[in-house]
Amino acid sequence: MRTGTRNAITDVPGLGVGQASDTTLKSGVTVLVGDAPMVAGVHVMGGAPGTRETDLLRPDATVSEVDALVLSGGSAFGLDAASGVMEGLRRDGRGFDAAGHLVPIVPGAILFDLANGGDKDWAANPYAALGRAAYEARGAEVALGTAGAGTGATVAGLKGGIGSASAVLPSGVTVGALVAVNALGQVTVGDGPRFWAAPFEMNGEFGGLGVETAPFGTPRTKLDSPGNTTIAIVATDAILTKASATRMAVAAHDGMARAIVPSHTPMDGDLVFAASTGLKTLTPEDQLLLGHVAATCLARAIARGIYHATAAPNDPFPTWATRFG
Repeated sequence: MRTGTRNAITDVPGLGVGQASDTTLKSGVTVLVGDAPMVAGVHVMGGAPGTRETDLLRPDATVSEVDALVLSGGSAFGLDAASGVMEGLRRDGRGFDAAGHLVPIVPGAILFDLANGGDKDWAANPYAALGRAAYEARGAEVALGTAGAGTGATVAGLKGGIGSASAVLPSGVTVGALVAVNALGQVTVGDGPRFWAAPFEMNGEFGGLGVETAPFGTPRTKLDSPGNTTIAIVATDAILTKASATRMAVAAHDGMARAIVPSHTPMDGDLVFAASTGLKTLTPEDQLLLGHVAATCLARAIARGIYHATAAPNDPFPTWATRFG
């Protein structure tokens, strides 16, 4: 197995990623847009989620496809980012035809970054504008680290960020992950620089430091610095139904648990969307591998988001590079 050309979710044909950040706010928005509507599913395992339009992703719900998926900072205020993405999609003639009106379908999820040292004293909610800007900036390149929804993210002891990774199955099916890492727990082991995700690293993509023996005892968290939730998207060019997309989202949570310790806590709103561009038929072997590869891509993407974070004034935690680089 190998990574895609960019080692990013945009290695999945038919997908673009847009990001917008406000460095004063210390927050931002990341959007995944399909060239055509995408089959999608979702699974939530954290105890404190914040979501928009996730009910329609149930396998029994009527609408079968979405136009975009949004990851945003800003806690509940960030749910408005999807409104800006909807505006751009509607202008471009995209959306579900409802009685002659185009209604773009844009599910979203948010993370809590209100206590990260940024200026949150806004006169009007800024997230719709950030969502629109992220949509307009969409393309094949994905900035990692301090960008988009990961601009003000943190984990226990370190600055968080946006991560992405991809893998190509032997059959040619591509899987990718995109994640905003803002976890209560740690992504590194003990007091050292090695990542929990190290067993799944490909081509030294987050330093090639190898595996550390897991320490015995209580995991470190950032309970004294509130602001949690890791939100992610896994995607593939394989043909999926809403039910099988949901199953891929469920399996991908294994990657979150492998890369963040502890994960899925009552104070995190951990969520994974899954999307399919529906270009390739799965072989029987692919059907067994798909969830596993989605999980390993997500674990790798989480480590990459931390590894590439950059410092900014008033950060509550150092970056990985500052502390260990």
